Amino acid sequence: MKDWFRERFHGLYWRQMAVTVGMVFLTLVLLGVSFFSLSYSYARGQKTDELMVRAMAVSKLSVRYLETGRYLSMEELQKDEQFRQLAATAAVISEMDILVCDMDGHVLLSTDATMEGRPVTIPSSVMDKVSADGTWAGRSRLDQIYASKQFVGGVSVVNPTTGEVLGAVFTVCASDSVDNLWRAFAGLLMMTGFVVLMISFMASSITTMRQIKPIREMAAATRQYADGDFDVRMNDYGREDEIGELAASFNNMAESLQQTERQRREFIANISHELKTPMTTIAGYTDGILDGTIPPENEKQYLRIIANESRRLSRLVRRMLDVSQLQAIDPLRNGNHFDVCESMRRVLISMEKKINDRHLDVEADIPDEPILVLGDNDMITQVIYNLLENAAKFAREGSTLYLGVAMMDGKARITVRNVGETIPAEELPLLFERFHKSDKSRSEDKDGYGLGLYIVKTILQQHKEEINVTSENGVTTFTFSLRVE
Repeated sequence: MKDWFRERFHGLYWRQMAVTVGMVFLTLVLLGVSFFSLSYSYARGQKTDELMVRAMAVSKLSVRYLETGRYLSMEELQKDEQFRQLAATAAVISEMDILVCDMDGHVLLSTDATMEGRPVTIPSSVMDKVSADGTWAGRSRLDQIYASKQFVGGVSVVNPTTGEVLGAVFTVCASDSVDNLWRAFAGLLMMTGFVVLMISFMASSITTMRQIKPIREMAAATRQYADGDFDVRMNDYGREDEIGELAASFNNMAESLQQTERQRREFIANISHELKTPMTTIAGYTDGILDGTIPPENEKQYLRIIANESRRLSRLVRRMLDVSQLQAIDPLRNGNHFDVCESMRRVLISMEKKINDRHLDVEADIPDEPILVLGDNDMITQVIYNLLENAAKFAREGSTLYLGVAMMDGKARITVRNVGETIPAEELPLLFERFHKSDKSRSEDKDGYGLGLYIVKTILQQHKEEINVTSENGVTTFTFSLRVE
């Protein structure tokens, strides 16, 4: 159960989902808080400005009322119906209550019906602020006059002639309108946020699944590769994005691994076969000499065979070591140059006996002027020797060998050509593989290990060059190029 939970909720899918949904949620919260703060501040400012404007208008009308009221009793002031009607009309139009009070904070006139018949006094702290600053605004219960906080705006009433402060006018408006706006906005925000979260959840789920599914397939494929099964291939789902590119690269890697595994098995099979033949011969003839099966007068002959097979086995092992050493050499590192024409002449001289034994003619197209190429002289000489030896070995007896060099596209292009059996097209790409022999009947060839052309390919790869081969109508041509000075 624990593993199931970890797999379901601690994987890349849920992490991606958590990040996406979390970012959307955080964005909604930040936007909601910011918008609410701005809208609430704006609505409160608008309401406060409206209160102050109404209070200032009423305060101008209250100058005469308060100036006269200083010489009248409270009852007489309350009987001033003309001003009361004016204040009531202003309160109805502006949808707010109006309180007119004297300097001590006693409310002389109020449009709030709940205040009739009871004495009401504005807190001294509020009256002090209005007297000192001329105006005051805020949210207050006015010392428990109201059951809940109200928006209150106060303006002092000043005699324009003498500058004497006569009292104050307060405009009061319930905060329910702004609070209702906030509640409506909060509800709308929650509903919108929920819808957006659900949409983002579904979109992220679909998108994440499309990303996770190929990755899970790759993880499963790698486990199969670890078990030696290289036949699994990834489905790119027709995508051309990074996932599709990764799937294509993954399939290419699988192809390469499969080919490498196939070559490894073929290598083991080939090397086992190549080693088994001389070892079987050596063991068989040795046992024959030891147990007396081979007559004493023939022992020298069979000992000579054993010696030849031992040397052949030694040459095979040495060739394999040479291949390993070649792969570790960087022939271009020192930037050495040599005359490839001279190397070709030396190879022809060293091959003279083998060429004559097969009664071959040689057509050499080698200029007298030197052609300096970049690379290792000994390694390139080995390439030319292997190609010419291979061409002589498979050339039809009495035919002509061709060895030539020509300049083409800023490179020296060396060509080795012979006339013999046509190599099938499907065999051409395999000629440069280790222990590959196009003629299977040559398995018993004492001089053939199937490594010569592989060494050629390895050396040219070290020189950052390639070799091409064609075979048509019995004419087989090997061509490779080298960079000149």
